[in-house]
Amino acid sequence: MRNVILLAVSLFALLGAALWGVWELWFAVEDVEMSIHGFIALAAGSIFTLLLGGGLMWLAFYSSKHGYDEREIDPEDDR
Repeated sequence: MRNVILLAVSLFALLGAALWGVWELWFAVEDVEMSIHGFIALAAGSIFTLLLGGGLMWLAFYSSKHGYDEREIDPEDDR
């Protein structure tokens, strides 16, 4: 149980550091303006990336659960 708590705290610390870094970088370039089209493209790209990653992870678990990742056994193989 202690290892799980340590892992969770470590991962949340990394997430916090990443979010802080993104926040600092986003506001470090104040003189750059982005139109509404840029924000729409940023949101659409982010959502599409999350959906694609989630879909690929689901496909990996689905294929593993249903045996698509198992080796085919050849009865004629004499090894």
